[in-house]
Amino acid sequence: MKQMELVIISGPSGSGKSTAVKALEDIGFYCVDNLPVSLLESLLKSIDGTMESTRVCVVIDARESKFLKEFDAVFQALKKAGHKVEMLFLEAADETLIRRFSETRRRHPLAHSDNVLEGIIEERQLLSTILSYADRTVDTTGFNVHELREYIQSHFSNMAEPGKMNVNVISFGFRHGVPADADLLFDVRFLTNPYFVSELKELKGTDQGVVDFVLGLPESAELITRLTDLLDYLIPLYTREGKSYLTIAIGCTGGRHRSVVLADKISRDLASRSIYAKGLHRDINR
Repeated sequence: MKQMELVIISGPSGSGKSTAVKALEDIGFYCVDNLPVSLLESLLKSIDGTMESTRVCVVIDARESKFLKEFDAVFQALKKAGHKVEMLFLEAADETLIRRFSETRRRHPLAHSDNVLEGIIEERQLLSTILSYADRTVDTTGFNVHELREYIQSHFSNMAEPGKMNVNVISFGFRHGVPADADLLFDVRFLTNPYFVSELKELKGTDQGVVDFVLGLPESAELITRLTDLLDYLIPLYTREGKSYLTIAIGCTGGRHRSVVLADKISRDLASRSIYAKGLHRDINR
């Protein structure tokens, strides 16, 4: 049986699983939604004999609660068989999940009445075991559909070689909340804010005027040097411990200027040293 790259997606209803599946399907994954855990091994054997694809994505969630107790045995068997298995758990704040259900007028699958929050609480309890297996947890609270799609595709389209670290450097605004999936978090609000410079206020951190302003600050140069030294020290240690993904979150007030410039600069510096790094901007369009 050929080795498969298997992505298992789980998370509460409304967290963006359908968007993630469509994003992966568009980059060549064979995707199956709401698959019983017990059928995972059979699915891979079937694909091995009938399809060229070696990239598979399945969604497992609370709709299959009676199968969740089988997850550990199946998960370990897949890894033992040599498949590359990644567990992606999508998360979102309760308020965001409630708002999304309200906007789509969907009924929560576990709500016994019209109380969406009751369904959310029950679902989180059912998924608590699955969450413990997650290789990567992504908080979609601050993402719209297009941003989540871009995030998923950027992560899975250009993966680092096996055994090497994948680094995502995410800019964000503290006023919109801290990314729940951050491994390392740095606050750059001490830097002079371009928002208060009239000709830069309406620009973004990807515009050259803002880039020149932020990188021209004396504190920025020293900050970048110190962060780079720290990451040069930490990344090999994380890799040695078997960590495949590292999320570095860099935050300013609104997530449109300072953090964007620094995230892009640091990701480029890491990439120049043969580390697979990608700059992402969660709140740049807010």
